[in-house]
Amino acid sequence: MKTLTKDYPLQLSGDDSPIVRFQNVTKRYGELVVLDALDLDVAEGEMVTIIGPSGSGKTTVLRMLMALEKIDDGVIYVNGEPMTHMEKNGALVRASKKHLRQQRTNIGMCFQHFNLFPHMTALENCIEAPIQVLGLSKKEACQRAEELLDMVGMLEKCHEHPARLSGGQKQRVAIARSLAMRPKVMLFDEVTSALDPEVIGEVTQVIRKLVAKHNLTMLMVTHQMGFAKEISDRVCFFFDGKIEEQGSSSQLFDNPQKERTQQFLSAVLEAG
Repeated sequence: MKTLTKDYPLQLSGDDSPIVRFQNVTKRYGELVVLDALDLDVAEGEMVTIIGPSGSGKTTVLRMLMALEKIDDGVIYVNGEPMTHMEKNGALVRASKKHLRQQRTNIGMCFQHFNLFPHMTALENCIEAPIQVLGLSKKEACQRAEELLDMVGMLEKCHEHPARLSGGQKQRVAIARSLAMRPKVMLFDEVTSALDPEVIGEVTQVIRKLVAKHNLTMLMVTHQMGFAKEISDRVCFFFDGKIEEQGSSSQLFDNPQKERTQQFLSAVLEAG
């Protein structure tokens, strides 16, 4: 295991410590630097939206937080503890697969293409991980799943298989499935981009409900600027693997300071 040579803390401390911290995180694919020494803190209960052109590193941020991609430099902390690394003899070393699996239970992710198990009903999709990973009884898992399916407006379809659901219904089931693991952080990766325009509202309404009623920390990547402006506490504009500009949704959308941010918003808002 590789020991870090830089001075990274073994644990973040203090009541105001972020629930997610990217500290000097770099990701490369060969010569291509996708994320360049990224520093990003997300507070508990904060809704942060990441926008930017294709190839700017937006989705890579979420994939590294889900441990679907390995970072090359830096450390990611979740809930005050290193996620990408672990303590060994008083130093930080690269995390083992076991450590990553444990840390990932704090994080839920909804993907662009749902990723539901086709051979399982909506209810079965929602109870599989809580039973297998969290050790819940089937009764406990079903009760939790039914409450969440009801919250996203899918309880009446709980015994349907994904093939019999619309795109918007599949995405709502996917959100319920992620929430069934009781994550501390929810990630949304372009969850409306694969949907027909008339059903996008179904999913955005569910996310609005989560923001309004649950103290979930959320990171969202989206091309829907209007939705991002309405729902976000903070918006980060990524360009060339770095945060070019960030601020409250009103600050960033109504009064962007950087020329590259202005160009991007002008182009996407005009296209929309």
